[in-house]
Amino acid sequence: MRAYDLVELAGRNLREAVLRNSLTTLGIGVGVASLVAMLSLGLGLQKLFNRQLGRSGLFDTIFVTSRHDVRGTRPGQPDANSGPPKILDDGARKSFEEIAEVMEVYPNLSAVGDFRLPQDPSDISHFTVVGGLPPSARDSEAFDDFQGHFFSNDNAAEVIILADFGRALLGLPAEPRNSEVKLTPQQADDLLGKEVVLRYAERQANAPAPATTDSDSAEDDASSFNVVRREAQLKIVGIVTTEPYRGMRNGRTSALLPTGYAESLNMMQAGDVSGIVRPGQGKTYNALIVRVRKSKDVVHVEDAIKKQGFNTFSIVDASRGLQKAFVFLDLFLGVFGSLALVVASLGIVNTLVMAILERRREIGIMKALGATDGDVKQIFFVEAGSMGALGGALGVALGWMIGRVINLGTNVYMTRQELKPETFWYVPMWLVIAGVTFSILVSLFAGLYPASRAARLDPVQALRHE
Repeated sequence: MRAYDLVELAGRNLREAVLRNSLTTLGIGVGVASLVAMLSLGLGLQKLFNRQLGRSGLFDTIFVTSRHDVRGTRPGQPDANSGPPKILDDGARKSFEEIAEVMEVYPNLSAVGDFRLPQDPSDISHFTVVGGLPPSARDSEAFDDFQGHFFSNDNAAEVIILADFGRALLGLPAEPRNSEVKLTPQQADDLLGKEVVLRYAERQANAPAPATTDSDSAEDDASSFNVVRREAQLKIVGIVTTEPYRGMRNGRTSALLPTGYAESLNMMQAGDVSGIVRPGQGKTYNALIVRVRKSKDVVHVEDAIKKQGFNTFSIVDASRGLQKAFVFLDLFLGVFGSLALVVASLGIVNTLVMAILERRREIGIMKALGATDGDVKQIFFVEAGSMGALGGALGVALGWMIGRVINLGTNVYMTRQELKPETFWYVPMWLVIAGVTFSILVSLFAGLYPASRAARLDPVQALRHE
């Protein structure tokens, strides 16, 4: 039997019982909609998770420290180098920058400073932690809704402060910690563009020792330094409610400087004490932050840095289990979403069995005219597949609409709660194709029994049927 004849005959048979076949097709559509809705929710949540962490810099950042550390090598870190530990200095920084996949390398700056507003008549100073912020942090989600603007350049004498610290500068009551409450427009205007004085401790290297000094003393003088009190005039250019991710958080950082400018200040940091007890090192870094161009390159860059003799840590190391959790979530949602489609397949079986009882005489005539058992099976398979294809297309459209409505309703609720709307429903093209294909396969499987039963009909008994 030709394909055209099969399709034409199946279409005619489906039109003869429009209501029953439509309800069966609708049942398949509801089952596919349930499957698509479940999976699109899991995929949307995973995409939202990856998007948020990707913008924060978590997935493309590597935290590098020296193995020459009082804590020793962390558990799980392979000791690839049996020689003396490498020092995290300018040479190491340059070698990291030469790795092809690396976008930027900057120090993990964290120091303490004392701030005061010159125009404040009370002359109250505010002691806090100062950190460095690279230019790439401009794309962080922390700056989606902040007051002011980003640094004009990496060497500008400018500062971005947290809202909590801004309240302290204005002498306002503090909000509960991690409340993420913005300053009012008036409060922000009282700070933005204003000058603030930063007092800090500068690490100042000693002058070279005289030539008459013995070698041990010369080495000690080269590695030692003085701590000098300094002041700097900074301009407040921005106010954020949450601290942007800078590689690692060292306490509660409330003031952020451009990394280039912060390095030029040569501020005293806690790890600088190691220079006193480890002579002969010169300038070193407590830690370096390595940013890669794409998150998929993190593992390769980590391996390259480890081979140079340094410790590394990235969120990719800790998120492998989380990625597996999303796979299990998608599998769980897919299984439960498929249950409705399995139930709908019973409707196909019922519809086609009823069609056999109603068309016994027709089947007998076809067999008497030379139709084979295979031809009869093909007719019922085409009917089942047609209902599966139509139901699958309807289900995908219905599932997409359900997702859009739920996403819209959720965002309306989030807006009323003063939260940022998000898109957590995602229907990729492969899910559309998979939904329709799965619907057709389930329908064909459901048509196995009715097709086999129709093919086994005795034409003589079928022709006697009234």
